[in-house]
Amino acid sequence: MKHMPLYGALAALLLALVSGCAMPPSSPVATYQKAPLADGKRVTALLQNYPSVICVKDNTVYFADGTSLPYDDGLAKDFDHTLRQPDIEDHFRQAYPALAPIEPPGLNFDPGRFRNDALLKKLYGGGQEEIEANLVEVNWLPVNEGKKLLFNKRENAAAQLQKVSDELDRLPSHLLKYVKNIDSTYQYRPIQGTSRLSPHSYGIAIDLDNQYTAYWLWDKEYRYVNQVPREVVEIFERHGFVWGGRWYHYDTMHFEYRPEMFERVL
Repeated sequence: MKHMPLYGALAALLLALVSGCAMPPSSPVATYQKAPLADGKRVTALLQNYPSVICVKDNTVYFADGTSLPYDDGLAKDFDHTLRQPDIEDHFRQAYPALAPIEPPGLNFDPGRFRNDALLKKLYGGGQEEIEANLVEVNWLPVNEGKKLLFNKRENAAAQLQKVSDELDRLPSHLLKYVKNIDSTYQYRPIQGTSRLSPHSYGIAIDLDNQYTAYWLWDKEYRYVNQVPREVVEIFERHGFVWGGRWYHYDTMHFEYRPEMFERVL
């Protein structure tokens, strides 16, 4: 259930009353999605997983600080246009296949690659200075002599990564080798080859050891290859992280906190 300071709760209640919004439901839905979420469940996914989002009504997403963003821009877009200019609704354009068997994705199947920057800035910080003020340390694999990682504390992102670490710490040694040496978490930079901010810029992404990775932009021949074990992938997914290995434009070391892509997050 969501928690916020009293002043935040009062502001959220006032905004909900003024806008005619219903307050977020308090109980999670029961299953992981297997098809694109219907409109009502999309709203529920935003409300349940992002404490800053207090209401979605009349094509508007309302936040606890009194601001709002449009939900659907009403534009018809092909894949490339959606990637360059997604609205919030486009986050749900493709259903993320959580806990499914690992197999090569279909053409342009990239659930989680559509990111509305305006939403991410509202959730995690409007610029580099604000984002860095929201970073906290996650104690990564302490049982196995891990290290401290920087991650965004907003929207429970760092807390969920800590849950991932706690589960990974109990894996046998032959699986730990994939997660012990981390390539990166927070890094303020654009996505390679674009002007769009990387999710690493918001402190909500983690890249595993790159000696076990495949990345579509690095490969001379586009050929899906994965070494990351399913046991590792499913631990991340249970706690609200999408995996780049489920993308046609694959990035198999990449995990990203995107709880709205799931109907249920532990």
